[in-house]
This record gives sequence, C-alpha cells and structure tokens, in this order.
Amino acid sequence: MASRKQKRVLRYVEEGSLLKLKSYLRKHPDIELNFTKGSKGRTPLHLACSLGDDAVLRLLLKWGADPLSKDRKGDTPLHLAANRALKHGKRAYDDLVVPLRKRCPVAMETPNRAGVTPQDTLQWMKEEQFQKSPGRGESSKKADPEKEWRNKLFGECQDEFFETFGQYEEDLSWEERESENFVDWADRIRQEYGRKRAQSEREVAGSASGSQKKNRKKESESEARSRLEFQAKLEAEHAAYLARAARKEEEIRKGKKERYEEKCTATFRGESESRLGYSDIPWPSPLGSVQEMVAVMLHGVDRVNKTAFRKFLMRQQTLWHPDKFAQRCGARLEEGERGRILDTVTALSQELNKLAENAK
Repeated sequence: MASRKQKRVLRYVEEGSLLKLKSYLRKHPDIELNFTKGSKGRTPLHLACSLGDDAVLRLLLKWGADPLSKDRKGDTPLHLAANRALKHGKRAYDDLVVPLRKRCPVAMETPNRAGVTPQDTLQWMKEEQFQKSPGRGESSKKADPEKEWRNKLFGECQDEFFETFGQYEEDLSWEERESENFVDWADRIRQEYGRKRAQSEREVAGSASGSQKKNRKKESESEARSRLEFQAKLEAEHAAYLARAARKEEEIRKGKKERYEEKCTATFRGESESRLGYSDIPWPSPLGSVQEMVAVMLHGVDRVNKTAFRKFLMRQQTLWHPDKFAQRCGARLEEGERGRILDTVTALSQELNKLAENAK
C-alpha cells in the first residue's frame, strides 16, 4: 500500500507538476519511487510514460526510478513509451524512448506477458513517422518545443536557485493542509472564528467613548478594592488560625507539665513499693528526647526572673540527680530496664546542669 508521501508523488506526476515534484523529492530523498498503485499496478514512471511527460520521466530516472519495473500486464515503462511513440511519432520517441533506452538498454529486449518487447513495438513505426509532420498543426508544433525548452530552462534555473539560496517550503505547508480531516477542519474554523471575534472586540474597545473608559477604570478600581479586601480577609483568617494553633500548643504543653508534676509526686513521694519499669518513670516527655523533656519541665517558668529560674532548676536537679534518684527508686527498678532508666536520668541531669551554668 502506498504511503502518504508516495501518493503525493503520484499526484504530482498526474498533474505534470515538475517543479513541485522536484522540490518534494529534494525534501524527501528517501522516498521509494518504485511502488505500484491502482488496478493496473503501474509505477510513477509508467504513469509519466503513458502521459508523455518527458520532463517528469527524466526527473524520476534521476531520483532512482527503475526502468525495468513491470505492471500487471508485464509492461515496463519502455513498453508504454514505445506505444506512445508508435502513435505520436518521432517527438514521442525522442522524448520518452531515448532517455529510457540510454538509462537501461536491456529494457529494449525485455518482454511483457504476451512476449512482446519494446523493440518489437518500435519495428512497426513507419519511416515517415520519424519525419516532421506536415499540415495545419505545423505552426503549433513549432511553438510547443519552444515552450517546453523554456520550461526546462526554468527548471534548471530553479535547481540552481535551490542549491544557492535553499529550498522553498510551500509544499510542506500544503502537505499539512491537505492531510486535514474533519476534526482538524472544525478546529481550524473555530480558531479562526475566535481570532476574528477577538479582533472585533479589540476594535470595539478601541473605539469606546470617554465615558466607557471611565466606567472601565471604575470597574478596575472596584476589582482592586475587592482583591485587597479578600486578601485582608485571608490574612485575618490565617492570623486567627495561628492564634488557635498557639493556644492549642499551650494547652498541650500545660497538660504535659501538669501530668509530669502529678506523676513525680506519686512516684517519688508516695509509699508504693511496686516495681518500676521504664514507662513507669515520670518522664516529662516519655517518647521525646532529653531536650523535649527539659522543655516540658520549663513550661510556664519565668526566665526573666533569674532568682526564681535558678531555684526551679535547683529543685529539678535534686529530683533527677543520678545518685539521689538511685537512693529513692534504685531498689524498685526492673533489672532488665535498670541500665536504660539510669542512662536517661544521667542525660537529663546533665542537660539541667548545663542550663544552671548558663543561668549564673
């Protein structure tokens, strides 16, 4: 099945669009030109021969078209060229048969399915067919070669221009437009309508009166005030949220401080003789670090009052001093967790000692 690019080549050959075909082949040098299309199974070179377009034929040969390719009847392009020469005489022979024979001499002896070669067909040409045809059409035949010569000369100039200044990109944009389906077409129409409508609105806006401009200015000022009010509302809500969060944090810390003091009283000053594991010790923050424990202890303490702050630290140092802690609770500690408990007590005591040194 022919690709989209090959269908484009075939269309240019049918139209006889030499310059477009030449430009397209320059852009897509990798196109396979020996493809077949249609019920007759003919290649672009077959089509050029059947149409008698010698310029397209020479271009296809230049870009690698195979003179030995066959259609469904087994005819090569030279078979078609010979048939056309038999019908139209010397001019068709020179334009079609000669280039193919020069490119591939073997094609002259290549038979089709009927066993007929191009050479066999050319033997039927009469001698007078190689002469100039007389009659009323003579003047037009003189004009046609001159026109074709101008076209060929223009094509060569076009080649030289492309090689010097680059290639014209019109065909590529045409390819994109040609592959447009209904959805693409509808989308393009919608976009064009949107652009025209936007342009119309800009023109109307440009011709607005002074009163309309003032109204727009008032509207913009009103929108600016609305934005400022909305921003102020958001800032107020954010500040209220932060205040609620701070109160909640204060409540949590206060609750931890109260539970800590209650557990200290029950553990250190009570008369219970129950065994103490790690979770039974009244840690300020059981799952926290030593610094978090100290933060719970110091919650609500006025650090500005140096005297009161040092007295508070002294009480906590006495409470968590490793030796005094061992005297109060050492006999009640679970043996499996004794080491861990004493290590945490020592670390907590050292942190309190640092604070006491800094408070001096």
